[in-house]
Amino acid sequence: MQIQENISLRNFNTFGIDARAKYFASFESLEELEEIVDSDLFKHEKNSLILGGGSNMLFTKNYDGIVLKNALKGISCISEDENSYIVSAAAGEVWHKFVLHCIAHQYAGIENLSLIPGNVGASPIQNIGAYGVEIKDVFYSLEAYHKKDKKVVELKKEACAFGYRDSIFKHQFKEDYIILKVNYRLQKQPVFHTQYGNIEAELQRMGVTELSIQNISQAVIQIRQSKLPDPAVIGNAGSFFKNPIITPVQWEALKQQFPHLISFPFQDAVKLSAAWLIESCGWKGYREGDAGCHEKQALVLVNYGRAHGREIFALSQKIIDSVYQKFHVELEREVNIY
Repeated sequence: MQIQENISLRNFNTFGIDARAKYFASFESLEELEEIVDSDLFKHEKNSLILGGGSNMLFTKNYDGIVLKNALKGISCISEDENSYIVSAAAGEVWHKFVLHCIAHQYAGIENLSLIPGNVGASPIQNIGAYGVEIKDVFYSLEAYHKKDKKVVELKKEACAFGYRDSIFKHQFKEDYIILKVNYRLQKQPVFHTQYGNIEAELQRMGVTELSIQNISQAVIQIRQSKLPDPAVIGNAGSFFKNPIITPVQWEALKQQFPHLISFPFQDAVKLSAAWLIESCGWKGYREGDAGCHEKQALVLVNYGRAHGREIFALSQKIIDSVYQKFHVELEREVNIY
């Protein structure tokens, strides 16, 4: 175990923000994690942050505490029945690599989640989702290390309280657990979700006549690459804002005032397109120094080079304020702010 001091986090977050960690350590096994947690330094530091792929965070200042990089690896099928497989992935695995592994082995259910940035450990925390599929649809259980009790526990789906881009790990359990591995129930017979976004149009453009999890994944990848910036080229954290959810009464009033409002049914409510709201306020393609709103996707805030996290946060607040002023709808950040 090696705990380093005053380490730049620029290469550990997809925004490319040059914040610094007071202390930094990486763990590749449960034993290394336990060694870090048992250290005097960890015990004396008030703040600790678990870092996966760094794809859903914005550093607005240096981190006054210890950052732990989760580098756990491993993917395996741990059981199967007549209809499904239980596939386990360590929290430090790259999410898209895991998706491709499952597709190669004909494990169906997460092909619509192709090319989402980040690591496996973040998938239940955020209840990541895209194109009609969410983690809660395929989640079976996870194993996590309880920092205070110093033991590994298993949590089933019901204990995670999944919501829209939400889970108990963003609330009651936020500081309690370090996720070690996630287990997913994936299907032997795929159920195809092609009615979301432009998947059907992209499949037609690809000349696909027979659906498979492989070609759905490829369609999703091509759609995402056509409209979302590559974090390796332009710093970003993917969708910065959640799509707001409003009541049917609110939706009726907005629809009368704004006939072109983009919305979707969501349980007993209505989900609005945050991208449409933001674009309608004129932010798409806006740039202020090196902080900007992407020219192809208004949901994505970007760092064109040397933007400070505070500048990106300030831009996000301006967007939130303008959307509220025009539509009386409050946008919520999806990205975690530090």
